[in-house]
Amino acid sequence: MAEGITSIEELKKAQAAAQAAGTSITNYEEWADILADLDIAGVQSTGTYAGDVKLHSQIIAQVQEMIEEAQEIQAQEQQQIQNNDFNKTDYKTSQDKEQTVKANVVNATSSMIMADYMKYYHLLQ
Repeated sequence: MAEGITSIEELKKAQAAAQAAGTSITNYEEWADILADLDIAGVQSTGTYAGDVKLHSQIIAQVQEMIEEAQEIQAQEQQQIQNNDFNKTDYKTSQDKEQTVKANVVNATSSMIMADYMKYYHLLQ
């Protein structure tokens, strides 16, 4: 197994040397993918396949944890928005009920005033 390989270029050179000798580096494709991911993440290779696999797994686990946290935060924010919308609707409903009660009181009062007016009007005639 090749050791001391910290970049894709070094891995390609080592693979070419191994092929010239009639062999190949075990897990070459997978290691190349891992080195590419480490390079994108800005993380230094350990120089060994086993070390890079372990490092890659740790990074993937951290990324997945961050994604889950972001999704949880997003879900909480969405729940908060829904709660706010529900409270607004509930507030409007209570305002509508108050307006209905006020309208009923006004209608009843005006009906009483009209009835009293008509009674006095008829008495005066």
